[in-house]
Amino acid sequence: MTLLTAPPPPATRDLAHLSDESLLSLVAASDDDALAELYDRFGRVAYSLALRILRDEALAQDAVQEAFLGVWRSADRFLAERAKASTWILTLVHRRAVDLVRREERRRGEPLESAPEPAAPDTTEDEATLGLQRRLVQEALSQLSPEQRQALELGYYGGLTQSELAEQLGQPLGTIKSRMFSGLSRLRDLLAEAGLEQSYP
Repeated sequence: MTLLTAPPPPATRDLAHLSDESLLSLVAASDDDALAELYDRFGRVAYSLALRILRDEALAQDAVQEAFLGVWRSADRFLAERAKASTWILTLVHRRAVDLVRREERRRGEPLESAPEPAAPDTTEDEATLGLQRRLVQEALSQLSPEQRQALELGYYGGLTQSELAEQLGQPLGTIKSRMFSGLSRLRDLLAEAGLEQSYP
């Protein structure tokens, strides 16, 4: 029977009723859907924050991507009694954006006016290290499936939510979420294998 030739697509849970803090608890247990929901909630404001700091669209997209990788990696260290989840997430975005401001400032050899101070001590790597990291990230992206890579690039670099991606690509929302965060999980593993885990918050 044709119905048995392929497994049904994974069911997508509706997590919209959960609090941000509850979603972070699920992310800490490696729940891709929870991370997708958080990205839908904060992706736009995260990009706007990064863009205000960096004044460069490509760098702002880099900051958001790295920050959400940081959310995925460090959700287990979030303490609800110390901060709201939204504050914690946007602090990661702010820190990554400030890191990139300082890197660009160093690369250009001139200060970027009114660059905000980092919330933690500066850990800027030298330019050669940054070049190596970018090559390793590009190599890791090239190892993803075309569907995963497209979803990540349009989502993180293009600033689209999962709902917007589903509409643009003509795919079910659950499929887009699965592609993005299975790709994100694979990217995380590839970067860790390449020794880049310490480069993310």
